[in-house]
Amino acid sequence: MPMRKICSLYNEDMRKQVLNILSLLLLLLTGCQSRPQNAVTTDHLPEIYPDYTEVTIPTDIAPLNFAMTDDEVTTMDVTVKGAKGGELHTNGAFADFNIDDWHQLLEQNKGGKLTVSVNAEKDGQWTAYRDFSIYVSNYPLGEWGITYRRIPPSYQIYSKMGLYQRCLATFEEKAMLMNTQINGMCINCHTPNKTNPDQYVFHARGANGATIIHREGKDELLQAKNEFLGGSMVYPYWHPKGRYCAFSTNATSQMFHFANKKRIEVYDSKSDVFVYDTETHTILRDTLTMKLLWAENCPVFSPDGKWLYYITARRQLYPTDYDKERYDLCRVAFDETTGKLGQQVDTLVRAAQTSKSVTWPRPSYDGRYIMYTLADYGYFSIWHPEADLWLLDLQTGETQPITMANSEEAESFHNWTGNSRWFLFTSRRDDGLYSRIYLSSIEGGKATKPFILPQRDPKRYYRELLDSYNTPDFTSRPVDTDARLMGKEIESNRRIITKTK
Repeated sequence: MPMRKICSLYNEDMRKQVLNILSLLLLLLTGCQSRPQNAVTTDHLPEIYPDYTEVTIPTDIAPLNFAMTDDEVTTMDVTVKGAKGGELHTNGAFADFNIDDWHQLLEQNKGGKLTVSVNAEKDGQWTAYRDFSIYVSNYPLGEWGITYRRIPPSYQIYSKMGLYQRCLATFEEKAMLMNTQINGMCINCHTPNKTNPDQYVFHARGANGATIIHREGKDELLQAKNEFLGGSMVYPYWHPKGRYCAFSTNATSQMFHFANKKRIEVYDSKSDVFVYDTETHTILRDTLTMKLLWAENCPVFSPDGKWLYYITARRQLYPTDYDKERYDLCRVAFDETTGKLGQQVDTLVRAAQTSKSVTWPRPSYDGRYIMYTLADYGYFSIWHPEADLWLLDLQTGETQPITMANSEEAESFHNWTGNSRWFLFTSRRDDGLYSRIYLSSIEGGKATKPFILPQRDPKRYYRELLDSYNTPDFTSRPVDTDARLMGKEIESNRRIITKTK
């Protein structure tokens, strides 16, 4: 029987007695836990995993549970106090906060600061560490969660992979579609239209491949390849009005390094950009973005739908000159009434000036910025340790690195929240091997210290996870999918044949 109902059955005196009994029971249950005694005080910060010290977080994020990096620590005693009131306490093998209490504390301290006090026991001796702060932003994420692909290390064999969704306020994760449900095919790039779960596209690659478009409550399975394109429809991005979707089509290859910190190189011997009309099932080709001696890639629409951004590079001799390929960031006008591109291409970031290569442009939805990845060469930045996030201010034309978000390992695959206050990205900074999801806020072009996607028992979770996170994006609500039905459709031969114009 719920506590509030028990209390309603008694008068005030009886209610106090019940509460006293429950408090005694709670004390007995927790009495066996080790508590700080004669702790040695140190001025050092606690070495914790994940590193959540001095991060800025939204109120609608799951608890930032953490553990000591030292595996010999047996017990932690952690207190979190809000500058505007409220307090949390946890005692155990790692800091494990109650979800409801956590969100109540964050709401109470919106725009304020949390002070975290950590005591840790090792070999029977307690150590009291210097307090650290967590800052609570005034701006919420405004999104229910995220979608992403989880993929194990592989180069030739698809192995087990899937499209997932995760609630950001809790730790709940759910598979939307596993490739084990579609005969082991490769599943690529779940891409919503501005965090809208009612409109998305993804690609299933294999012998019976298809481009799956979900729009207006229906699924349409397009034939994976069009003879006029010479490849599949990949790297999609929706026009904000929802009728058009931009794609590239790529002849992709890979090779391996023998003596290099980099493991693998992914390059395109050919790539073009085009726009797809979902109402007429027509591929709209244009010579501006399909040049014979140039490689166009990674198209995205501006938030107002008036521009199409993309990257382009002079084609090289492959694979010998792979490291000479450097992409510019360009844009061309787009007319949504006709589906046609303009006549003039503007170059926004020139590789000739930076001696670097632009990839993965993503406009903020308020129209202020374009976030992109900058690497030494090429566009497949997840294998490039030097790849960093940069920000182009469309009002001033200035571009600069997002210093706080970058690390010594690869940063890539970034996307914005609908309110353009927060962004996520993948990074290999954790161990140099696996891509993990990090979140950060941005204000005035400056980012806050990123924090890794929270997990219930984070040290154990990330140690045991042998998957990388791939192409994550935000979603405003859960994505309503029927994996069984979708699997049957993909395994069928029913396909829509696209036209070309």
